[in-house]
This record gives sequence, structure tokens and C-alpha cells, in this order.
Amino acid sequence: MTTLLRGCGTALVTPFTPDGALDEPALRALVDWQIAQGMHMLIPCGSTGEAVTLTPAEHLRVVEITVEQVNGRVPVIAGAGSNDTRKAIALSRDLRSIGATHLLHVTPMYNKPPQRALVAHFRAIADACDLPIVIYNVPGRTAINLEARTCLELAADPRFVAVKEASGNMAQIGTIIRDRPGHFAVLSGDDGLTLPVMALGGEGVISVVSNIAPALMVQLCDAMAREDLQAARALEVQVAPLIDAAFVESNPIPAKAMLAMMGRLSDTLRLPLVPLAETHRTAVRTVLERLGAIPS
Repeated sequence: MTTLLRGCGTALVTPFTPDGALDEPALRALVDWQIAQGMHMLIPCGSTGEAVTLTPAEHLRVVEITVEQVNGRVPVIAGAGSNDTRKAIALSRDLRSIGATHLLHVTPMYNKPPQRALVAHFRAIADACDLPIVIYNVPGRTAINLEARTCLELAADPRFVAVKEASGNMAQIGTIIRDRPGHFAVLSGDDGLTLPVMALGGEGVISVVSNIAPALMVQLCDAMAREDLQAARALEVQVAPLIDAAFVESNPIPAKAMLAMMGRLSDTLRLPLVPLAETHRTAVRTVLERLGAIPS
């Protein structure tokens, strides 16, 4: 029986060198720092990890490095999504072979499949690869919403162990939390909804801002898990300006800018993404200074 996924998981950025190559030492250091800060799970090669601009070999290498550095300490939920089911299956099998513990599968983007086709897509992947699957619902990026009834239909199958819910629809999220089976975790896909999703009974968050402030997000999830709402509210007040800063432009543009300011990696992205606009940099730096993440 797969252990229920709980707490905070970081949707890892993918560090690149200034000339655009994969920065393996920076990735290893980022993974080690995340675990040292108490992170409960790590998610390489999602949208925050710029997976769509990685070559197939780079995608496997990022997951391989993450698995090596984690060395069994926390789950590694590897991004394996594609809008071609055959490609998603092939990638899932490759990620299983290099040690991922779970797979993250996003709803197919651009094709706009109906709900019954989403069920067929996810079930075909589960049939082809025996790793537990986390479903990722992010209609803002994919142009398709995984409806509550569809999510619950999949959740009845024990091969699907969680949903990363980034629809922002609290009524939908609440329905899934209320009606899901006991093996199925509900994780917020929005940093700013971590507290309300967990207050409804969700298990945690897959976070962008935990790239930058891992301990704060871990503490927030831990406070909610022990039902210490007063402590959680205080932590939410601390982290709220960082959440605002992290989404001032498309993710992961601000996150990489902040990590570069912290000296953890180069502020390098791959087109069509570009570095943070200069007009935002002073405000973003001020947020980091106030958090104590960089000297003021």
C-alpha cells in the first residue's frame, strides 16, 4: 500500500548554466538544500522545471540526478506529462527505470480532450507503467479542467494516489476532498491556497515558492497538519509577499530571479521564457531582504 502523500513538495526549477546547458552541480545542491530544510517530497520536470524545453535526454538526467541526491530520503514525483499518450507512456517507463517513486501527469494541453478522454488517457498510462500516479489539473496552462466527477472516477483506482489541484476552484477542490477514497491525497497546486485547501482537509501543497523559502512552506504545512491555525496564519502572513513576488511574471521567471539573487543558480531560462523584467527586480529583491533570504 502506497503511503499517503502529505506535506510540502517543491516543484523544482531546473538550473541552467549561463550558456543554457543543464547545471548539474547547482541542481544537486538545490536538492540537498531542500531536504536539509525539511522538504517532504520533490517534483522535478514539471512546468516550474521548464520540462517542455528539455531534450528527452536532459529530462531523464534531471530526474536521475534528483533520485541520486535524494537517495531514498523523500519521494521523487517525476513530471512525465505529454499531450500524446504514447509519449507519456514511454517517458513514464523511462522514469521508472531510473528510480522515480511516483509520476506526475498533467491533463493534456492543446488537444482539449473531453472528460471521458481524460479518463482513457490516464488509465492507459496506469496500465502501461506500475508507478503510482499524481494527477495534475492546471487549466490555466492546459485549457482543460479535470472536473471533480472525473477526478473522483480516477481516484477510485488505487493506482492514482493524489491530485495536484491548481484550478483555483475551491468548490471543486472541496468536492474532491469530501468524496475521495482514503488512499487519495489532495495537494494544492497554488501556493496561496495552501492554508484553505488544508483547512478543508487536503494533505498539503506542491509549491513554487518552496524553491526559495522551503522551511517556511514546510512549517506552514506542518502547522496545518497539527491543526494549529494560529501558527499557520502567522506563517501565511510571512510567506504571502513572497507568493506575490513569485508570480509577478510567469512561473518560473521570478523564482529563478530570486534564486539567482540568493546565489543558488544562474538566472538563465530557455526561450520562450526570458529573465525577470528590470521593472520588477527592486520589489522582488526587497521581499527577499525582508525575509532574511539575502542581506539588506
